[in-house]
Amino acid sequence: MSAPRGPRRIVCLTEEPTETLYALGEQDRIVGISGFTVRPSIARKEKPKVSAFTSAKIGEILKLRPDFVIGFSDIQAEIAAELIRHGVEVWISNHRSVDGIVDYVRRLGALVGAGDRANAYADELQRGLDDIAAQASSLPRPKVYFEEWDEPLISGIQWVAELVRIAGGDDIFPERAAESLAKQRILEDPAEVVRRAPDIVLGSWCGKKFRPEKVAARPGWDAIPAVRDGELHEIKSPIILQPGPAALTDGVREIAKVIRAWAARR
Repeated sequence: MSAPRGPRRIVCLTEEPTETLYALGEQDRIVGISGFTVRPSIARKEKPKVSAFTSAKIGEILKLRPDFVIGFSDIQAEIAAELIRHGVEVWISNHRSVDGIVDYVRRLGALVGAGDRANAYADELQRGLDDIAAQASSLPRPKVYFEEWDEPLISGIQWVAELVRIAGGDDIFPERAAESLAKQRILEDPAEVVRRAPDIVLGSWCGKKFRPEKVAARPGWDAIPAVRDGELHEIKSPIILQPGPAALTDGVREIAKVIRAWAARR
């Protein structure tokens, strides 16, 4: 029997590699995870938590003797640099689109010697998205405002805007969704949301509870169709703000459910 291929002691600095490796049956390779991990729930019980998003317990990670550390985006660049200076191999992915998430699954699977399973899983994820898009194709299309944070207002990132479109809606800030950094998606003028008149508001306040009543009480927002009609809905951040399988499954399904219910009331 040949020896297992790829890294054997992986630390995941964010949730999406953990979720992906569990989905591929490669969870035994994981020796440490992010404290923000909620999917799969068993990971929180089985694996030590050694990082947040912008910080990490470097000493604790080194004690785990990782041969591979996986992180996400420029926000974790300093964590990666510190680990690299300690001789650890690090992969920082930087995907921001739906296609990027699907490709990420394929690449991560290849890195751990599970390329065939990863390709099959990625194909399954894509089929699920195609099915949702097909179901939405005959529905009226609402204008959708996705709010990632409320103080200041931050609109949705690229993969979220794409999932809104797949689910049957049109994101009202497509030009901002193309910006990768949150600071580039800050809405300096909240009245711009009023002017773009979304039919649905989706809130996912990055780890804190969405408060529809606070949104409805903003000055001038009573003129927004979504506020007038009570179409203010929370999408839980763990299923939409991680660029991994959760967004392509539970996340997009929740958005599609809101849009279908809105369409049924037209």
